[in-house]
Amino acid sequence: MRRISRRAMLATTGLGTLSAGLPTAWAGNPGQSSAAQENGAHSQKYSLPLTDYQPESMLHVQTTHVSRSRFSVIDFHTHVTNSARVVNGVAIGAARVYNGMPQDLLPIMDRTNVLAMVNLTGGFADGLTDSVSHLDRGYAGRFYSMTEPSYDMFGRPDYPQVQADAIAQAHRDGARGLKILKTLGLFLRENMTSGALVKVDDPRFDPMWETCGSLKLPVAIHVSDPVAFFRPTDRLNERYEELSNHPDWSFASPEYPSNAEILEARNRVFARHPKTQFVALHVGNFAEDLEYVSANLDRFPNMHVDIAARLNELGRQPRAARRFFDRYQDRIVFGTDATPHGDRFPQQAFGDALYQIYFRFLETADEYFDYAPAATPPQGRWRISGIELPDSILHKIYNQNAARLLNIVV
Repeated sequence: MRRISRRAMLATTGLGTLSAGLPTAWAGNPGQSSAAQENGAHSQKYSLPLTDYQPESMLHVQTTHVSRSRFSVIDFHTHVTNSARVVNGVAIGAARVYNGMPQDLLPIMDRTNVLAMVNLTGGFADGLTDSVSHLDRGYAGRFYSMTEPSYDMFGRPDYPQVQADAIAQAHRDGARGLKILKTLGLFLRENMTSGALVKVDDPRFDPMWETCGSLKLPVAIHVSDPVAFFRPTDRLNERYEELSNHPDWSFASPEYPSNAEILEARNRVFARHPKTQFVALHVGNFAEDLEYVSANLDRFPNMHVDIAARLNELGRQPRAARRFFDRYQDRIVFGTDATPHGDRFPQQAFGDALYQIYFRFLETADEYFDYAPAATPPQGRWRISGIELPDSILHKIYNQNAARLLNIVV
């Protein structure tokens, strides 16, 4: 895929500038009256690059600074480690890279009242052993690592059983659950990186799901992406800037299944494996439609959701979000998608500022504030409002629900 620079894309689509009925400068005409000059000034227009547009709100609203959460937090969705090698969206090999070291993360965790970070991308085989050794055992109670499928072995005829056995071994090695990246459904192919796409509900994964259920390992599953990513990057797409910055995030191509097809396949997995607990990450990957997510939660008692990297969606529908939290308070877990040194993606850059925005959203009734620590909103040009949850619900969201899924005591 040929990459197009953000500036070039903005220019070629006609959305690269904003026109406003404001003067750039007015030298005046000696032959005109001051009123005529003023009218002429206001008829002048100038162009402003969209990339430079950073409007300052004129609203006077309440601002509450929440530096620490009211209850200790288990951040169910973080990425302390990642695969060292990824080819066409598929992790190759067990080697890990550390996005941040525990001694650098712990001071921020202590300041913000984050009790523990769940490192979803803990890897498999030797990579998982390394993650568990350095994080989980090196700092007991502060880090918990999950394992991942070893797609390296996908082409083997005995893959279903080999993968199930690998999950059992990961459990013995200390894994607290299984993480499914959007690799499944969007990138994994029959020959790993070539051939037909492998569907989320491919029966070859059934033994893996069943093993997780029998071992009481929760499955943190991320399939699909925001619905805007499956639509053309054009003037009608509300995530235009984000997709212009990251054109490789777009799945608006016939080579990919639709958002609905992916979610339907995921739901078939939930239905086939009722004894396995699934956490559908990013508010079930459809925070834009809470009625749809609610219908899935009602249909599948083994489904839970986290809120990671979706404050932009939840906070622009605060009344609906508050009702959602009230109704499913026992099945929502706190998560941020926090990635140490992930500054390219401010909505998930680990740090005090990220956590304070989440706390403000959950604990206050503040209106119209930024959902990410960034000068320009990274996931759409809007702001959010808080939902002011009561303590009884906050306690569950911050740690109780996650502790139950992870089989730990807080």
